[in-house]
Amino acid sequence: MLEQLFNLVKEQAGSAIINNPDIPNERNDEAVGEVTNSIAGGLQNALAGGQFKDVLKLLGGAGGDLQNNSLASQLSGNAVSNLMNKFGLNEGQAGGIVSNLLPGVLQNFISKTNNPNDNSFDLQGIFSSLTGGSSKGLDIQGLLGKVTQGGLDRDGDGDTDLNDVINMVKGGASQQSGGGGLMDIAKGLFGR
Repeated sequence: MLEQLFNLVKEQAGSAIINNPDIPNERNDEAVGEVTNSIAGGLQNALAGGQFKDVLKLLGGAGGDLQNNSLASQLSGNAVSNLMNKFGLNEGQAGGIVSNLLPGVLQNFISKTNNPNDNSFDLQGIFSSLTGGSSKGLDIQGLLGKVTQGGLDRDGDGDTDLNDVINMVKGGASQQSGGGGLMDIAKGLFGR
């Protein structure tokens, strides 16, 4: 996934990075890599921090307008901070790069992920990559359907959290003995 995401960022990097005097030409790929790692790392951190539903909705195309999406804002903040640290840019310079680049990258990433005729990204593979394989066995596309239809709030408390996922996968996990299985996967997705 990282290689495909890197290529997607690079395709979009024209005026934001490639033709930007604030980034020396010999460091263009490094800047593209930094934005790529900011996106992937931000998504991993969101999953580890319990934002499973937010990541799923964003990547599944159900996150609404990117300008008003809190997870997209987090990814943007990560990228700005990382570019400032890595390249010695001020906040305005880094913010300009990110605001010119990230919305188009995210929109294309989401579009490619949800296009059945484009196999460069798929939701199951992205989650597998982001979780180090611990989402294997979960039907991510099925979970997306439940999230967008409000069907993941299994305990009726108004949110989707670890307890809801545990309730949802209990049937599959109860068939395994000695713990582990889907219960551990669900806990791993929520960083617990």
